[in-house]
Amino acid sequence: MNAEAPVEPGRVVLLTASHRVAPGLLSWPAWQTLHTADRVLCADAEHPQLPYLREAGVAVEIAAPTAQELVDRCAGGRTAVVLTTGEGDRALTDGLARMAGSGRVRMPDLELLPGSYDLPGARLLDLVQVMDRIRRECPWSSQQTHKGLAKYGIEEAYELVEAIEDGDRDELREELGDVLLQVVFHARIAQEASGEEGDEPFSIDDVAGTIVDKLVHRHPHVFGDARAETPEDVKEHWLRTKAIEKQRDSVTDGVPLGQPGLALAAKLAGRVRTAGLDVELPTEEGGDRAVGYALLAMAVRAEAEGHDPEAALRAAARAYRDAIRAAEATARD
Repeated sequence: MNAEAPVEPGRVVLLTASHRVAPGLLSWPAWQTLHTADRVLCADAEHPQLPYLREAGVAVEIAAPTAQELVDRCAGGRTAVVLTTGEGDRALTDGLARMAGSGRVRMPDLELLPGSYDLPGARLLDLVQVMDRIRRECPWSSQQTHKGLAKYGIEEAYELVEAIEDGDRDELREELGDVLLQVVFHARIAQEASGEEGDEPFSIDDVAGTIVDKLVHRHPHVFGDARAETPEDVKEHWLRTKAIEKQRDSVTDGVPLGQPGLALAAKLAGRVRTAGLDVELPTEEGGDRAVGYALLAMAVRAEAEGHDPEAALRAAARAYRDAIRAAEATARD
């Protein structure tokens, strides 16, 4: 008498899909697996992929089987696809892992099949969603205005510079996130403009679109036929294109006067030097202005020699701070 042939255990496919990619945009292997599967199951009746699967002729059962039930359904060489939920179906995967680890069950082939992947920058969509909810539900955030947030933008920018100067990459990553938050926060506020008094609403997509257009336009050597072999060539392209865009009456137009004094002086000096202008520096004997004019002359000289006077003074101030702490420690000892 012949022994009964063992039952083929089949195959279980856990199909994942990124919520950051539009529903229905699945990979070709995912669509092939869905169309050839014996059963397709999903525990979430509101899963965003379901309308697209049904439109494509894929029958989906709304069910949340246990690990044992799923293994039983695959018996006989059948393939069961589980469309995972956003929470990941932890109970099912843990159950399958326990059964496989027991060594007492002939398990079906287990496969994790990503149906879609996050593209670079996908987590930015999460940030936009989180900011949207915070703006709607947080008592403090819901009341903020552009003017009220302005000081935080300045603080975060300085903290970013400090992280760069410290060379702390963990701190750098965090501070970049804080600066990014300011951008998303302001864009979310701007989205609520009513259009009254000339204030037209715009969104984070409008902000991103504007900078994308600007970058493409100002990099003709990358996106066009222009050539640039050196950083100096690139800077020339940038300044020339910017001048055409802005149509400014003065080389000082667009220089923010609210920036720190040394940085402001160096920026003005750079504009003068680039324009080839001959501008005599102001001088005065005695008084506060004389000190200011002396600092101005030093900033102009530093810029001409290729130094950043603001960064140089910060570095010197940090060294001075360290010397102060050393002197304090000596005094305590």
